[in-house]
This record gives sequence, structure tokens and C-alpha cells, in this order.
Amino acid sequence: MNPTRTDAYLRRLGAERPARPTTEALRDLHLRHLRTVPFENLSIHLGEPVVLDEQALLDKVVEARRGGFCYELNGALHLLLVSLGYRVQLLAGRVHGDEGLGIPYDHLALRVGTVDGGDLIADVGFGAHSHGPLDFGERGDQMDPGGTFRVVEAGDGDLDVLRNGKPQYRLEQRPRALPDFRAGAWWHSTSPESHFTKSLVCSRLTEDGGRITLSGRTLTTTDAEGRRTVRELGADEEVLAVYRDGFGIGLGQVPTVRDRQFG
Repeated sequence: MNPTRTDAYLRRLGAERPARPTTEALRDLHLRHLRTVPFENLSIHLGEPVVLDEQALLDKVVEARRGGFCYELNGALHLLLVSLGYRVQLLAGRVHGDEGLGIPYDHLALRVGTVDGGDLIADVGFGAHSHGPLDFGERGDQMDPGGTFRVVEAGDGDLDVLRNGKPQYRLEQRPRALPDFRAGAWWHSTSPESHFTKSLVCSRLTEDGGRITLSGRTLTTTDAEGRRTVRELGADEEVLAVYRDGFGIGLGQVPTVRDRQFG
């Protein structure tokens, strides 16, 4: 990461370079990231490798103007924040699901320290989640446009992040390095048990606080009050237009779920 790439990243977000690495500046960058860089798993189904190193993340998110899933989105944000003077730790999480906790290194989130004393959880890679970073040390309710959040002790030094009373993921507090997450990214990119290999998703927060999501050919728009509109798209040209106009992603072909990788 160098000043030129930092400036390019900020242009992608439509943000000015913060004068200081403050909590307020982090909140602005976090929200802009959610609005401009989509949560998507298209690489898995386009046959593109998911590579967790600094150059690959910046090439994808900044140069190619793509999105990604948690490892890529929070991995890239980590590089930006460090270049701006924030203190950042990578934390490993396990997602709560119907069958219990997911695999180790199931999720990547960030712990961010600011110059004005903030200690926050930043996460732009969990789809529908908080619009702003959460206070790491607060154990009461944290109100956010995305819901009511709470960070609670989960035993063995771990923390559970709850949204509207429902556990979302469990975080370890031990700092990790980006290569530690490669096994998790590989599993989610290749395993027939991973929900990322079973379906397509491309989603981002909208300016009004709603959300736009394209799952295969199903387009769902949700407004800030939670009202949903679902529409099935037809021709390939219509699908590609939504990727281009709704998410800023130019594709030469419509992605389809790749079953052959398990054959």
C-alpha cells in the first residue's frame, strides 16, 4: 500500500483523505465502503481464484472495482485503514448457523483503534449487518440503522456479536495475520458444504439505507423501512445491466453456479 493506492482506494469510496485517524472518519469510511463495494461471491462461480495477499486484494477491490466476501472486503479495508494511521488487528470469527458454529476462520472482522481513543469492531464483509463500526468494549445495546447490536462475553475470552438479539458470529480476541485465513477462504470457495458454492450473491447498501441484492437472476430491493420488492430478471443482457448499473461490476458473461468443481 502506497499513497497513490491509498488515494485510488479513497476515490473508489468517494471519500476525502481524513486529516486524522479518528472515530468519526472511520464511521464515514465504513458506511461509504458498504455503499460502494459490494458483498459478492462471483469469483467462485466465474472460475477466478480467491487470493488473500495485499496485491491481489487491492487489484480486485481498487483497480478492478469489484467486491468480494469477508476475507477480501475486510482484508482490503484493513490495508486502507493502516495506510491512514489506524491501529488495526485482524480477528477470526465463526458464524452462528442452524447447526451451530461454522468452521475455524469462518469469518474475518477488524478491531480498529483510533487516535481519539476509539476501540471498534469494523466489518464491511458480513452482508446485512451494522452500517457503522461497533464499540468493542460496550456490553449494552448499540443502536444502528442496521439493527440493535450487542457484543457479549461468550467464554474462553471469545465474544459473540448479536443483531436484534440473535447471535451473528463469535470472535476470538487474539490478533491474526491475513495468511491465517487462507484455509477458510479455500473451504468457502470449494467445499460443497459452503453456502457460497451453492448460490450466487451480489449485495450492497443503498444511499437511503436500504439494500439491493442480486441472487442469480432474482433482484431484491429493500428500503430503509424493510419493505421488499422481488423481481425475476430475464435475458442475460438484463442481468448484466443490473451488475453494471446496480453494483458497478462489468461482466462479459452471466455467472452461474459451478457444479463441475465437485465432479
